[in-house]
Amino acid sequence: MASVDTTIQLIRTTGRNADGQPQEACSPALAKSPWDFDRELQYGPGSSMGDVIPTGSPRQGSIPEEYQRATPEELDARIRAAKQTLGDRVVVLGHFYQRDEVVEHADFLGDSFQLANAAQTVPNAEAIIFCGVHFMAETADILAREDQAVILPNLAAGCSMADMADEDSVEEAWAELEAIYGTEPDADGKAPIIPVTYMNSSAALKAFCGRHGGIVCTSSNAETVLEWAFERGQRVLFFPDQHLGRNTAKKMGVPLERMPMWNPRKPLGGNTTDELMDARVVLWHGFCSVHKRFTVDQIEKARATHPGVHVVVHPECPMPVVDAADSAGSTDFIRKAIAAATEPTTFAVGTEINMVNRLAAEFPQHEIFCLDPVVCPCSTMYRIHPGYLAWVLEALVRGEVLNQIRVPEEVAADARVALERMLAALPKDAAPTTKD
Repeated sequence: MASVDTTIQLIRTTGRNADGQPQEACSPALAKSPWDFDRELQYGPGSSMGDVIPTGSPRQGSIPEEYQRATPEELDARIRAAKQTLGDRVVVLGHFYQRDEVVEHADFLGDSFQLANAAQTVPNAEAIIFCGVHFMAETADILAREDQAVILPNLAAGCSMADMADEDSVEEAWAELEAIYGTEPDADGKAPIIPVTYMNSSAALKAFCGRHGGIVCTSSNAETVLEWAFERGQRVLFFPDQHLGRNTAKKMGVPLERMPMWNPRKPLGGNTTDELMDARVVLWHGFCSVHKRFTVDQIEKARATHPGVHVVVHPECPMPVVDAADSAGSTDFIRKAIAAATEPTTFAVGTEINMVNRLAAEFPQHEIFCLDPVVCPCSTMYRIHPGYLAWVLEALVRGEVLNQIRVPEEVAADARVALERMLAALPKDAAPTTKD
């Protein structure tokens, strides 16, 4: 099966995919290389291109022209040669949403939970190259040894969801909530409220949770984490993704009316004191622009076109989409659900297109397609291009560390507390996938 990048180029030139079928992409700029827009303050073409990026977000800037001009074959050869020279001194981590041309060079492939664990299994590596986004590299740096360098090949690979909850806004919200709830535990010793941040958040917000008795979660272990939080608190502040929080809490039996939304631009988040007092989960007004694209109409069309289709979606999708699907879970859950099917099955998948295409290639006995017919990859994962991977690897061969991600120890210390709680909150079958 053609890679997403190849498909995008075909759409640009012919309006069709590799099978000759008409297809659309959400932006013509997807056909460009990331360095064409890295100098600009934007998330880039793709799912997050309409989101507002905060002032001061990292920019990548130029890389040497030799990497921009190199053919895909040349970059592939240079990456392989550099990795062979470096040997065990470097490990490359690749997220499920990365483009195929990058994933093929990853030593570990997984979701954010798996890669957080994988980063700790390479004690001899001098450098960890994280082919993901900024918050993931921050997490790897927090958990890595002091003498290990964590490298993000493109500094502009951020996350629009993570940027929807900043430290100042969360601190202000916390002060307002403490004014309502107080700070003293109840008769059972439970705190008035426990902060839970999704992995898709800055190191500063992970540190906030560490300071306030809270924890980090991923889509793999969100239910385990909420159970942990409810054992210790009367209610939870869940940020930044409202959909993962709502879908997980609903699955656990929390009524929707006890999950008010907190809009940081409104007093009391847009709620009344009574609504907040009755809350079990206070949801932050954030979302993933990849998973917001999936709709109930897409599911209904898939069922009409493919009778007997199994619809599996990510829990970052809006609640009506999760409710209409046959199953929902993390990226690793989705992969394992497809791998476990013993008979040829049609799967309609609601998650990032690079992963869906890779699953279709890996399991040709099944018919696997993305619920969204428009090719629209994660804008920020798309910033990691083989040219950047070759650039940072060849620099390591020369003894030079580029694009190192460093979290100040005063932040890392508190964040580490929340992350270690997360790592102890194991979901089922959470081991990282090691590539042969």
